[in-house]
Amino acid sequence: MNYDVESVTNAIRDRSHHSRKSYLEKIGRAAEQGPDRTGLPCSNLAHGIAACSSKNKSQLLKPGSLNIGIVSAYNDMLSAHQPYERYPDQIRKIAAKQDAVVQFAGGVPAMCDGVTQGQEGMDLSLFSRDVIAMATAVALSHNMFDGVICLGICDKIVPGLLMGSLAFGHLPVIFIPAGPMPSGLPNKDKARVREQYAEGTAGRDELLAAESASYHSPGTCTFYGTANSNQMLMEFMGLQLPGGSFVNPGTSLREALTAQATRQILFISKEGKDRIPLGHILDEKTIVNAMVGLLATGGSTNHTLHLVAIAKAAGIEITWQDFARLSAITPLLARVYPNGMADVNHFHDAGGLGFLIAELLDAGLLHEDVMTVMGKGLDHFTKAPAMDAENLNWNPVSRAVGDRSVIRTVDDPFQTEGGLQLLQGNIGKAIVKISAVDKSHQKVTAPARVFLSQEAFAEAYENGELEKDIVIVVRCQGPRANGMPELHKLTPYLGVLQNKGFKVALLTDGRMSGASGKVLSAIHVTPEAMAGGMIAAIRDGDVITIDAEAGVLDVEADLQSRNAEIQVELQAVEGMGRELFGVFRKQVEAADKGASVLFQE
Repeated sequence: MNYDVESVTNAIRDRSHHSRKSYLEKIGRAAEQGPDRTGLPCSNLAHGIAACSSKNKSQLLKPGSLNIGIVSAYNDMLSAHQPYERYPDQIRKIAAKQDAVVQFAGGVPAMCDGVTQGQEGMDLSLFSRDVIAMATAVALSHNMFDGVICLGICDKIVPGLLMGSLAFGHLPVIFIPAGPMPSGLPNKDKARVREQYAEGTAGRDELLAAESASYHSPGTCTFYGTANSNQMLMEFMGLQLPGGSFVNPGTSLREALTAQATRQILFISKEGKDRIPLGHILDEKTIVNAMVGLLATGGSTNHTLHLVAIAKAAGIEITWQDFARLSAITPLLARVYPNGMADVNHFHDAGGLGFLIAELLDAGLLHEDVMTVMGKGLDHFTKAPAMDAENLNWNPVSRAVGDRSVIRTVDDPFQTEGGLQLLQGNIGKAIVKISAVDKSHQKVTAPARVFLSQEAFAEAYENGELEKDIVIVVRCQGPRANGMPELHKLTPYLGVLQNKGFKVALLTDGRMSGASGKVLSAIHVTPEAMAGGMIAAIRDGDVITIDAEAGVLDVEADLQSRNAEIQVELQAVEGMGRELFGVFRKQVEAADKGASVLFQE
């Protein structure tokens, strides 16, 4: 085992001793009480089984019978979640063959960040994660279930489902994905048209045609953003079947994986030695494995928020410094757009997650001795599923590199450090994703230009005011200000400025999309402007240094002397339901604490 991985794990375990102990005691008490359906008062039980068939009613009244609850984020606007429409019926039929019952426990909201990017609705995006967690708890609160199936894929949805399920950590839980859409317009072509539109050399019709050729059918978007980073994490954490993340919808293999996942949740939900509760899977080692997976694949910066919050839900405390220590010893082994030109289908065909897990295990960078939905050992996840006639089998992954432009070995990485870095300095702390940033752009020193919105930035760009070396500062975008929206609308404009030869960087207390790419971006600045952070004191012309290699985030100004002059200006946070989230903005924790309202210290 790598010494530094072991050291970080031990530090997390020591730091989390009391909170983890309390969590395990809580789920232990819940396990002792159990979902005693036959012991419920008659009226309660009658309500719980009223809609069931006669056969299922009889089944649920038998001691030892299994009832699995489905919590689903299905809606047919999200391409990634549209395939879930038929999953409950398939799952019920498979369970019935095993003499088990499945009830649809509840649906959770599922917004598409791709639709809301740059729009008012994006201000609800991050907070939707906590709403999903609470909705999951409501769905499971009836105490009718022996195990849980979670149907969710995209950005805030998987973290929210997992956080809510951890409140019921005495129950076994399995996640079932639906898979990515087939490859469409190559990412290089899509990025080119976006920048041409930002330059004014392509029209709206051309842009819409390119986007529609990229996002064209049911399934997850194929770039390696937060949604597909979620799927990676579920495998690295052992919470869904091995090798199933990137199998396309509508295929026989996809259907077989869903059927097998149903059989597996039944197997691990029975009383006895094979029962595997979620709270015993997700421990300090599992969280470290997830962090290493994120770094080795150059995954979404959003998970520097989500993993902190997920860990808290299990009584575990991790910090951005933990990410930094692991990043220093974790090689980058994947190049998937926006970190390269390949999409997740190409990545999967080149060896995919099973190949990476095998490589990282051999290098001692992952904990093998963890519990998973497949049983003890992460080595279960070094196998790939395949159909043999009508049967589903798992075979050891090939250790031959399928495409060196997409995937590498530990001995021949794309870079020797992980895809994310921690920055610190007199402005505060921030996260930077460097896996897609060329080495020549990983340090920028330039004057600041301060904005309070993406719209104000776009107006200055259109007026030709930004044609120079520049650090774009977009503040008052943190959780307390407006819910910490992603600022992906900035990306094409910043890319055009960089293409023209200017030194360009972004500094913000907001987020960037999981698709953030080639421009150096210091994001999640903490403390945020609304919490008295020094980003609120930066003025136009202040010289800022963002140095990803050295981990430096500094401004050449005495910000402390300006403290009394800080004027935090906010745009109206209403419309599109934003006014309903005022209590969230008032109570939310800082970005480095997970930006959640659920776990107040």
